[in-house]
Amino acid sequence: MPGLDYFRDSQSTQVTGAPAIEHVEVVEQRIADSQAPRSPNVYYNPRLDPKNFLEGPLSWNPATRLRQMLARPGIVVAPGICDGISARCALEAGFDCMYQSGAATTASRLGQPDLAIATLNDFVQSAQMVCSIDPTVPVIADADTGFGGPAMVARTVTQYVRAGVAAMHIEDQVQTKRCGHLMGKQVVSREEFLTRIRAAVIARDSIPGGSDFVIIGRTDSAQVLGMEEAVVRLKLAADAGADVCFIEGVKNAELLKSTVAALAPKPVLVNVISGGLTPSFTCQEAEAMGAKIIIFSLVSCVAAVHGIRAAMQSLKKTGTDFSSAKGMDPRAFFEVMGLNDVIELDAKAGGNAFEAV
Repeated sequence: MPGLDYFRDSQSTQVTGAPAIEHVEVVEQRIADSQAPRSPNVYYNPRLDPKNFLEGPLSWNPATRLRQMLARPGIVVAPGICDGISARCALEAGFDCMYQSGAATTASRLGQPDLAIATLNDFVQSAQMVCSIDPTVPVIADADTGFGGPAMVARTVTQYVRAGVAAMHIEDQVQTKRCGHLMGKQVVSREEFLTRIRAAVIARDSIPGGSDFVIIGRTDSAQVLGMEEAVVRLKLAADAGADVCFIEGVKNAELLKSTVAALAPKPVLVNVISGGLTPSFTCQEAEAMGAKIIIFSLVSCVAAVHGIRAAMQSLKKTGTDFSSAKGMDPRAFFEVMGLNDVIELDAKAGGNAFEAV
């Protein structure tokens, strides 16, 4: 099977020195070296070459669509969602990609902080619901550390693919991980990180019929071991088959630019959390610095905390929810949740249950 031949002969990759990170203003060409000779130690699946996704209409398959978006001009903007309501609001606003944040999922499903409390089942169940709302819109999902060893990483990939997820990122924190924007993080060795990446790639390439599922390698090592080590780890992850590189906690614009340059032509994902380690780059700023994906992990759940907290405090103080409702009656709320689509479907099928709603 294409791609899997690499793993049959590959050996553990060791790197003794960290390369210098060179600064460039703009990274203009991501696939210019697609015809260059390839090292036998670098994973390559010709079916997934970015040049295969440059032309043609956008696919109905979300993973294929995401690959098309990555291969073509423009930055991919993915707002963080935490539940069905936030997903509906993101789609209503016109976003063409969404991000299922691990922190947001843990908070919304369990009411707990992002400290490795949520399980694979929690993440998959949330993804199944979110991806079903509009199956054509790519959802990038957090997969934490893969929830275990290689076999569990592989199971995570297959479960995510079956749920309709377009891409997942897997990181190099220890199993007792935490939000990437908290202090005190610990990371595993380079080789253990690469084992996770290899397991994910093997699982993806073993799916019958071929899958376009996108694998994103994430490192949290910048705050633990330094930026040079973080870039080395992502280069190794890319060589092992990661489609996108995600460096958590980039602290300024110059570091983001130099990281993009060092990892080219691999696309780079930047995570923006207000008050977090990374500055509050705008989509336009991130694109100008060469980032290909920008996610806003906590945009929905932080807004939810502010909005719900204000509504609860108002109800407690005034004894009514009139002001917090802001004129939204039940039907208007359900219309955001897809009421009209359900009514239309029922009528087309010959039903009459919703003639009056």
